[in-house]
Amino acid sequence: MERVDYCVIGGGIVGLATAYQLLQRQPGASLVLLEAAGSLASHQTGHNSGVIHSGIYYAPDSLKARFSKAGAQQTKEFCRDHGIRFAEPGKLLVATSAVELDRLNRLEERAAVHGLDCERLDQAELNRREPNVSGLGALFIPSTGIVDYGEVARKLADLISAAGGRVITGATVGSIVEHSDRVEVATGQAAYSCRRLVACAGLQSDRVAEMAGMKIDVQIIPFRGEYFELPESKWDYVTHLIYPVPDPDLPFLGVHLTPTINGSITVGPNAVLGLAREGYPKFSVDLKDVGRYLRFPGLWHVARSNAATAVREVRNSLFKGSYLQECRKYAPGLSKSDLLPYEAGIRAQAVRRDGTLLHDFLLAETDRMIHVLNAPSPAATAALPIGEHLAGKAVLHPAS
Repeated sequence: MERVDYCVIGGGIVGLATAYQLLQRQPGASLVLLEAAGSLASHQTGHNSGVIHSGIYYAPDSLKARFSKAGAQQTKEFCRDHGIRFAEPGKLLVATSAVELDRLNRLEERAAVHGLDCERLDQAELNRREPNVSGLGALFIPSTGIVDYGEVARKLADLISAAGGRVITGATVGSIVEHSDRVEVATGQAAYSCRRLVACAGLQSDRVAEMAGMKIDVQIIPFRGEYFELPESKWDYVTHLIYPVPDPDLPFLGVHLTPTINGSITVGPNAVLGLAREGYPKFSVDLKDVGRYLRFPGLWHVARSNAATAVREVRNSLFKGSYLQECRKYAPGLSKSDLLPYEAGIRAQAVRRDGTLLHDFLLAETDRMIHVLNAPSPAATAALPIGEHLAGKAVLHPAS
């Protein structure tokens, strides 16, 4: 059994950022990062919209708000330092009704609390900046950016390796046993004895925590976010990120138009219950995943509370015309032929047994382990400060 100071489980951007920050804090420490998939950033990190979020939506006292603002700045600095391309087209939150205009007022107030620059646009100015977008007004957030988070993750892996850490893919963890002075971790190929373990397992975070003997009251429920892509002839359809005004009564944000760093524009996502945690093609099914959440009372509480929304999202998933209507609320010129296939993403949504959807970061800790049980959007934006936070909790002291 190989002895190391640190073991990090999970090769998404949060796990990689944590390993990187640990080696920044403690140069020369021995560290191994284990990723079950055959490549890094193959799940949530590699299937997100690539947005560098400002943090305007989040409650001021939340970890999301704190990490998002710091993360946006650190992500951009990291990209500049390492030659990773990013852009700052800015985001327009577009109001299409009087109710949404009132919600814009509250978002403008929240932006001031967060110290974020923003600009209120009337209908005429919105139409001048985005002729293909229809709305009564908008809030412009200039700091919102776009990047390829897969590229950021790969650079973090390179830096971990350069600092003496090891990043191992295809390493599915089969057992975790905590002792008073160490944690033993075994994969199908090797076994490790580490002094500290940090698990950033994303879609499998609840299972990894339970494998380690943690008593938790949350379960990961997978939600598919289905996207489309506009044809290349319409890659100039909008120049900013176009987002709806969030409805505080709904659990997810809704469909938006997002220019990407490669020049394309994606449309989406919706949010439907996934039938597989890691099955990205439509109609993918994993009976083990489905059986697990069907036995979980939290799912049924969520279903009862969001029945009407669930029906609408399923309809949008099954019928492109229904999905198109969501887009046409503020992009009325789009047609069915403009919605081209694009790979889905799967969100790891932590849910409590009473049906509470967790919207902030959630950790579970023991003397020698930290498990990230919930790392919702904007986890990619916030990865560097999240990693810094986790590293600060996990870093070894001489007596450890």
